[in-house]
Amino acid sequence: MKRSSTNALVHETSPYLLQHAHNPVDWYPWGEEALQKARTEDKPILLSIGYSACHWCHVMAHESFENESVAKLMNENFINIKVDREERPDLDQIYQTVVQMLTGQGGWPLTVFLTPEQEPFWGGTYFPPDNRHGRPGFPAVLVSVSHHYHNEKDKVASATQRIRDALTESAAVAGGDGALDRGVVSTAAKQLASLYDERHGGFGTQPKFPNTKNLEVFLRHWAQSRDETFLRRVTHTLRKMAEGGIYDQLGGGFHRYSVDDRWQVPHFEKMLYDNALLAKILLETYQASGDPFFARIARKTLDYVVREMTHPGGGFYSTQDADSEGEEGKFFVWTSEEIFALLEDKSAAIVCEHFGITGRGNFERGTCILHVSRSIGEIALDRRMTEEEIEQIVSESKKALLNARAERIKPFRDEKILTDWNGMMISSFAVAGQVLDDAHYRATARRAADFVLRKLHRDGRLLHCYKDGAGRITGYLDDYAYFTQALLDLYEATFDTKYLLAAVDLTDTMVSLFRDGDEGGFFFTPCDHESLIHRPKQVHDHSTPSGQSVAVSNLTRLFRYTESDVYREKAEAVFSQFADAMCENPFAHANLICALDLHLAPPKEIVLVGCGKPAESGLTPEAEAMLGAIHSSYLPNKLLAGLLSVDSVADAMEERVPLLRGKQSVGGKTTAYVCQDFTCSPPMTEVGVVRGLL
Repeated sequence: MKRSSTNALVHETSPYLLQHAHNPVDWYPWGEEALQKARTEDKPILLSIGYSACHWCHVMAHESFENESVAKLMNENFINIKVDREERPDLDQIYQTVVQMLTGQGGWPLTVFLTPEQEPFWGGTYFPPDNRHGRPGFPAVLVSVSHHYHNEKDKVASATQRIRDALTESAAVAGGDGALDRGVVSTAAKQLASLYDERHGGFGTQPKFPNTKNLEVFLRHWAQSRDETFLRRVTHTLRKMAEGGIYDQLGGGFHRYSVDDRWQVPHFEKMLYDNALLAKILLETYQASGDPFFARIARKTLDYVVREMTHPGGGFYSTQDADSEGEEGKFFVWTSEEIFALLEDKSAAIVCEHFGITGRGNFERGTCILHVSRSIGEIALDRRMTEEEIEQIVSESKKALLNARAERIKPFRDEKILTDWNGMMISSFAVAGQVLDDAHYRATARRAADFVLRKLHRDGRLLHCYKDGAGRITGYLDDYAYFTQALLDLYEATFDTKYLLAAVDLTDTMVSLFRDGDEGGFFFTPCDHESLIHRPKQVHDHSTPSGQSVAVSNLTRLFRYTESDVYREKAEAVFSQFADAMCENPFAHANLICALDLHLAPPKEIVLVGCGKPAESGLTPEAEAMLGAIHSSYLPNKLLAGLLSVDSVADAMEERVPLLRGKQSVGGKTTAYVCQDFTCSPPMTEVGVVRGLL
């Protein structure tokens, strides 16, 4: 019989840590208490890093951390520290890098063994309870590591020194000759094309991840060259994903990644950041292609977030688990028997045909992952029905299945609200408000941004995480970068000056806290952060674009608004430092390449004056028509500015934003100016004239 256990994690707010609060393992959160205990008792630290939606984290927890005998080994020989990677991305970055150096691979759960001084000397990811999958059993690992720590101190010291040297070397950047031009985008696009899967879309083989920033490089190259091959690669990838199992065909939203190369079998967790990034690239692809399919999938993705991932106060939750009732994907999969039990036979047959549902199944235990197996048109032709008739049957059936699914036990939802991920999602809603001319999406972006400004902004600085009514953890670079990007996008969507001014203030704070004064660029942690073994400076894109690259884009945008050379110089220092890295490895630096394109492109600056009043109903019909024309095309390097009215606030804004100076409303009408190469057009009040200049 298992003993009743409670450990120090019971006082935490992280859902992931609380999931382990009643393990027989004597877990501690990361902090001085655990570190001091390790020093006092001269025990190595077992550091376990994961997150609540991670399937293999749950597997290892069940197999080992809930096992009394394994827990006994851990408690007797180690100080055990559990970390939520979403709360402490700084620790995750450092020790993930170490494990990748040691083993050539990384991931979660991350298992690292440290000295009491936090120095890593060995590690891995998932360990099974006994030898299997080519991996050593976890109990044997524990015995071996403990023996080496206590009996081979010289070897441990040598290992920690090698790792520290490797970390220092990995942080060193050779820089470049600074000779960068917009041709970098073209070169990068062609290099990325060599990795592109022409059959199924995406990059590489299996597993497959969305890699949205690579797709943006393709779009930007298409915008420069009008080489339709690159636009087709983007539309092909997103269509294959939207028709695959990686996309939730009933509820909308995307799962984390695909196990196979056809996007059919996903790992079922849903991450806020994936859905933010995918919604945005879908909207941009809609602008570029004009195909409403991409707008529809973007809407369904955003509507999923509104419905299932939104806090009552406006912020967005972090993740939904892959598992329910102890089984991965159980909430999302179906059998043909379930379909026929819920729908009348004709509808059930059509739904099964459309979504590839068979008696044999395409997943575990004869279940089926819904994916578009046959198109509406193909089914209509075979059944001698109209496409409208088939579409109606499928649409009504999806509603019935979604209602039935709502009665199932739902996957766990991690209700942490993270500033950086919220920034990504706010940006997507703000862009959707513009591209789709949707006031609801603009309002959703506003509510979330205002939530962050109220709950996660203290004494001029950002906090990283909100849970259980309180903000906590000092903000990281990504928090400042992504939330500032959100504020700039929201200003362009609403012309509410408070968001632009907040973006300026946060950027100035970011520069003072994170900038590397010696080599340029920005560290991931602020200058007054707790002392760790390494201060990371991340430029590589991972599952999200690097905060470094987002920060640089913000600096470029703010330079254009304010004409402050300080912002331009800080951005150019980053491009100079990472010039060679961008050229040598575009796959890892795709978003920095996009930021460079924004920085070097002749900016198309669009100013609207007299376009509404924030206290009233928002934008004037004329302003909405002009913005509709502006957003109907893919213009990745445009900059929007607006004065809702001509009043004292407008006068004050002209002092802060030189782009607005001298711009007057003509005859009391909404008036547009298009500026490029330091020259502005005459004032325009006709939509057709504005469209012609774009």
